[in-house]
Amino acid sequence: MKKYLSLFIYAALSTVLFPAAAWQPTGSITGTVINEEGEPAPHIVVLVVQTGTTTVTGDDGKFLFTGIEPGIYDLFAEAASFTSQLKSVSILDGQMAEVEMMLNLSPIRETVTVTARGRHETTFQAVQSVNALETFDISEKMGASVGEVLDGEPGVAKRSFGPGNSRPVIRGFDGDRVLILQDGMRTGSLGSQSGDHGEPIDAGNLESLEVVKGPATLLYGSNAIGGVVNAISRHHEIHQHRHEGTRGQITSGFGSNNGLAGLNAHFEHGTGNWMFWGGGGGQRTGDYTSGEGNIENSKSRIANGKFGLGWYSDAFYLSGSYGIVDGRYGIPFATAFHSHGHEEDHDEGEEDPGFEEDLENVDVAWRSHNLRLNSGFQFEDSAIEDLRFTLSYTDWQHDELEIFHAGTEKTGTEFENRQLTWRADADHSSGRLNGTIGTWGTTRDYQATGAEALSPPVDQQGFALYALEEINFERLKFQFGARVEHTRYTPQGPVERIAHDHEEGEDHQDGDEENELVSLPDRSFTGFSGSAGLRAGLWQDGAFVAHATSSFRAPSLEELYNFGPHVGNLAFEIGNPELKGERSNGFELSLRHAGDRVRAESNYFYYNISDFIFGASTGEVEDGLFVLDYEQGDSRFSGAEFGLDFGLNSWLWLNSGLDLVDAELTEDGTPLPRIPPLRGRLGLDLRLKGLSINPEVVLAARQDQVFATESETAGYAVANLKASYTRPRLHSVHHFSFEVFNVGDTLYRNHVSFIKELAPEIGRGVRVSWAVKFF
Repeated sequence: MKKYLSLFIYAALSTVLFPAAAWQPTGSITGTVINEEGEPAPHIVVLVVQTGTTTVTGDDGKFLFTGIEPGIYDLFAEAASFTSQLKSVSILDGQMAEVEMMLNLSPIRETVTVTARGRHETTFQAVQSVNALETFDISEKMGASVGEVLDGEPGVAKRSFGPGNSRPVIRGFDGDRVLILQDGMRTGSLGSQSGDHGEPIDAGNLESLEVVKGPATLLYGSNAIGGVVNAISRHHEIHQHRHEGTRGQITSGFGSNNGLAGLNAHFEHGTGNWMFWGGGGGQRTGDYTSGEGNIENSKSRIANGKFGLGWYSDAFYLSGSYGIVDGRYGIPFATAFHSHGHEEDHDEGEEDPGFEEDLENVDVAWRSHNLRLNSGFQFEDSAIEDLRFTLSYTDWQHDELEIFHAGTEKTGTEFENRQLTWRADADHSSGRLNGTIGTWGTTRDYQATGAEALSPPVDQQGFALYALEEINFERLKFQFGARVEHTRYTPQGPVERIAHDHEEGEDHQDGDEENELVSLPDRSFTGFSGSAGLRAGLWQDGAFVAHATSSFRAPSLEELYNFGPHVGNLAFEIGNPELKGERSNGFELSLRHAGDRVRAESNYFYYNISDFIFGASTGEVEDGLFVLDYEQGDSRFSGAEFGLDFGLNSWLWLNSGLDLVDAELTEDGTPLPRIPPLRGRLGLDLRLKGLSINPEVVLAARQDQVFATESETAGYAVANLKASYTRPRLHSVHHFSFEVFNVGDTLYRNHVSFIKELAPEIGRGVRVSWAVKFF
């Protein structure tokens, strides 16, 4: 650990402790953003691509950047679904450059990401592979969970035990290998631990939703080998500056088949140095209908509320907020797996009252409280541009409720997770070098009681140092990063466990095992992760990207300490306290083009993971569940993603995409479980100003590369028809959408679902939405 700390501190200091380039004469950029009618566009975000700095236009549409070093820069402007083309500007010593930028609505639309490297940049310019959905995209795909919204994005599938708990699977990675963030900080949920646990995010209340694929996510956590999903809730969580007036958004959506209804609204108001914000809303769904009929207990509901206050000056800001999210969702067919452990509710010799027949449904009711503090300093004429500090405390609790025909409810298992997380970042820039160095820490108190309390209470601590740096040339960009992370688990006290010493292939029931008292060891892990990449401009609108990574992941709490029947993962899990950390070495190659009539991207990735942790089938069946031992072996993940949007003429566009992933244990070629099949989409986009009509077909191949405990899944083709209309006004943009999904009422199944054999995907239905952003 000391060796890693010394290397890290030396590298960090060497990047920032040198004479600031601000001593050289600097220039400025002034300009105006107009809409397609030639009118000034107020409150539009303008980005300097090379530096990642942003500003916002005033009521007259004008903007100003100062302290710009000599060089050539690209400017980009965006608001809702409207974006500008990149505008190249040349800056000379001490001079001011003037530019005019026009917003337009186009099928080929660039988006800005802040997640990839902690600074603003376009997804086309990023070294990492990034997908970003903004408010109107999200409103069109309104769903009961974040997994539902992101399903079908390039390289992203959904893991689920029903719609209310769907969670993203990125490039075949699930659970602890995919990190879910809210405004750059961990949600504090238990969504990674079980297939029937959800995330506390109402997508209808988001400003944007960003997916960074691959392990080059060193700013957030070395465990995110698959990638990071960042849910950004409002403008000022990513633009820390003051503004006058009021801005915000309203989203609403309604749907047939599952009875979808949702409404969310939030605002932020600035006056002088003060900012106030607040909002809330929610959505609900009923049971959905598939091609086989109604899927009982697939309902869900979620409600949220948030408010905050901040003080902003030119050099300092301080803000605080409080948010609450409350929800409940059903777990379809859970009663088929919840027979375990209930015999112990009756004294020996008592007549069995027929528990299984009385149990009607199983629901999960949950609540998350979050307190957050943000502060920062901005500096002028300094190599260090700003310092940022964030402190977040989350109190998460959820209960698994057993519901009986008589209408009574019983709590089967209670989960509590209290997590305090902090991070401090320093952005620096000098000449062609810019980047972020920082530190992160977390303290977690986890405990569960009841039938599925599979591990003892555990305290977890984490600490990390990291840096992500870029060197920019006119057509060439180099990026390199490093992260040293320490994780420690401390189980609280010995636990009583069933002696598990069965012959392979035996099926045992409760009552024929003996209990024993087990003391579980403390475990600590320290690992180094690093990445290096380059982006090279090959022609005016094209680029080649190469990225190499080496990432360390510590075992998760459940992999170390779980023991017992885990219905949420359809397994009897046996953790291994002796597990080692994983080491992933891999690379990614990308070729991109973003022109006026063509947008194309192809990504190829390959990861070799040493000591990969997985649940190995023992051949036993316990309480009707496959027994899985957490073991380690080498694995390989490889795959590709392709996308092409092509303008056949000025009003008709072709949209297409394809993604595939192949994952196996390298020792014997055993396929890994729940890997998405080869998928594709093909559609047309008929455009007339703000009107878009978009028929498409989504296809998936048969998945016959399966793990020992899963079955094959048939391929399918599903047709959808969507229409939308976007109407800009001087201080607002309105967006209306209408969709008929699964037009042919096709019966199909999601291979990544835990209950795919019992619960096919949703059948034919209609969804409408309206969203407005005002500024």
